[in-house]
Amino acid sequence: MTGAEAFAVEKLRFDEKGLIPVIVQDAGSKTVLTLAYMNEESLQKSLATKETWFWSRSRQQLWHKGESSGHTQRIVSMRYDCDGDALVVMVEPNGPACHTGAYSCFTQEALTDTDDEPVQVDRFAILSELEELIAAREAERPEGSYTTYLFEKGVDKILKKVGEEAAEVIIAAKNRSREELRYEASDLIFHLMVLLREQKLPLDEVLTELQRRR
Repeated sequence: MTGAEAFAVEKLRFDEKGLIPVIVQDAGSKTVLTLAYMNEESLQKSLATKETWFWSRSRQQLWHKGESSGHTQRIVSMRYDCDGDALVVMVEPNGPACHTGAYSCFTQEALTDTDDEPVQVDRFAILSELEELIAAREAERPEGSYTTYLFEKGVDKILKKVGEEAAEVIIAAKNRSREELRYEASDLIFHLMVLLREQKLPLDEVLTELQRRR
C-alpha cells in the first residue's frame, strides 16, 4: 500500500474497543516517532486530510496531531500488516512527535548488546544515525546546536556551507592530503545531509537513484 488515497479500510481489523495500533515513522530518517491508536473515524480523517488523527484512550476523544502545537505530521504512506490489525504510517513531521518536545517518543533505552563477541559493523550505519540525528535537530531545535543554527538560518546558509565544503574537498585533494581530505569530505557529507533534510528528500531516494544508475 503506497498511497493513503488507495487505502482499503474494509480490510482492517479493529479490536473490541474499535481501535487499531498505529506505528508512526519518519519517512525520511525511518525513525519510529510514536505509537498511537486510531478508530475508524480518526482513520477516515487521516485519509481525507493527509495528516495524522488519532483516538486518545485517556481523554476518550479524537485528536489531530499538532492541532495546538503546530507539530503536524503529513502522511506520505500508510500500510497494514498481514493480519490487518496494525498500521504503519510514514510521515513528514513538522516538529517533535513527543509531548516532551523530543523528536521521537522512543528515547529510553531498555536493552543493549553486552556480549563481548565482536559484532559485524554496517559500514553505512553511521549515515542512518546521522540522518536520524539531523532529523531530531530539525524537530527539536536545541539551543546551541550547530545543526539548529543551520536550519534556523535557512536554505541559503545551508547551500553556502555545501559550496564551501565542496571547495575545501577540492583543495584537500589537490594538496594530496589524506587527513585533510577525510576531514573535509566528512564536513561535505554532513552539510549535504542537512540540505537533503531541509529539502525533504530522504537519503534512501538518493541511494535508489544510485542503484538505478548501476
